[in-house]
Amino acid sequence: MARITKRVVDSLTPGPRDVIHWDDELRGFGVRVWPTGRKVYVAMTRVKGRLRKVTIGSHGTMTPDQARTRALEIISEAKAGRDPVRDADLARKAPTMRGLGDRFLAEHVAVRCKPSTQSEYKRAVELFINPALGPRRITDIERRDIADLHHSLRHIPYQANRTLGVLSKMFNLAEVWGLRPDGSNPCRHVAKYPERKRERFLSPEEFAALGEVLRDAERDGSETPSAIAAIRLLALTGCRLNEIMTLRWEHVDLRNRALRLPESKTGAKVVHFGETVAAVLRGIERVDGNPWVITGRKEGSRLTDLQHPWRRIRASAGLNDVRLQDLRHSFASGALSLGEGLPMIGKLLGHSQVQTTARYAHLADHPVKAAAGKVSDYVGAAMMGGRDRVAAHYNSERGLNKNNGMNTERGKP
Repeated sequence: MARITKRVVDSLTPGPRDVIHWDDELRGFGVRVWPTGRKVYVAMTRVKGRLRKVTIGSHGTMTPDQARTRALEIISEAKAGRDPVRDADLARKAPTMRGLGDRFLAEHVAVRCKPSTQSEYKRAVELFINPALGPRRITDIERRDIADLHHSLRHIPYQANRTLGVLSKMFNLAEVWGLRPDGSNPCRHVAKYPERKRERFLSPEEFAALGEVLRDAERDGSETPSAIAAIRLLALTGCRLNEIMTLRWEHVDLRNRALRLPESKTGAKVVHFGETVAAVLRGIERVDGNPWVITGRKEGSRLTDLQHPWRRIRASAGLNDVRLQDLRHSFASGALSLGEGLPMIGKLLGHSQVQTTARYAHLADHPVKAAAGKVSDYVGAAMMGGRDRVAAHYNSERGLNKNNGMNTERGKP
């Protein structure tokens, strides 16, 4: 027949059975006329050798030009390897985002992730993803929906980026499970917000204030012994919060002064410690029938909330801006100030990647600053004071080096 237009379609009369009238310009585009007189636009194409026929829409609810445009899209997608019939089936059978979240938590997170990661993923799904996208079908979610959700969390950029990461994983699994077409993850190209890693290191004076508050709380009983011991161990070992809170007595090797953790963020690891930590561990009461070092109030339980005791303790010590995580950072800072190098810091903290330890690199530049200061002072003396001042500066430096046991002329101890 001729090109499908409104006049042509209106002129088609029904017969005893349905008939498809094909457009003579766009191969695969046609209009089906049913015996009842109903007229429906269709597209027919092949996908990987399989014949596919797709209903586009009814005549009257859409114009022939609209139907032609959609037919061209379907045929083009089929040539690219996408199956329009399968996509339509997916759309009809697709679960909601809430359903995908439930499956994600049950079949992936619960099986493949550690408890701490499970909690983080569950929090992202229940607090941020479900309220925004929960009732919608996963096949209806587009990049703009993800971008809008990410933008709505811009005031908490860290959480916004973590939520984006969880969504991306969910949509990757939706493709694996056959719930969305391959390569359709709507999280792609949504740019993450820049995150400023907060650096807060306790000074010796602040450590002293913290220690005094812990001793006062120990004397007056204002905090539980478990909370006090946990904070001390965090400050003295550089361990992660979860590593101390889930520490069991079977992991404590007092004889060899080591915590042999079967599981951590980076896998099994050994945390070595000195006499100070050993004294703290020996001072913790072992409760019969309770395997945990940091015990809870209930029989056989462990302490699960250290944040509330910590807020009270840090307020008393005048450290309101210090987080529990900052105790770990301060441990690394202390090691650097004592002359330990970054590789050793990485081993002490249990880092699996060098890049993680590199965040402390700027703390190890004090020798460089001292050398730069000496050179600039020397040049400054020449520029601003003449030869006599240079000689005086040189003799002063030479005298200091001799007092330190160095021969400046030969450079030998």
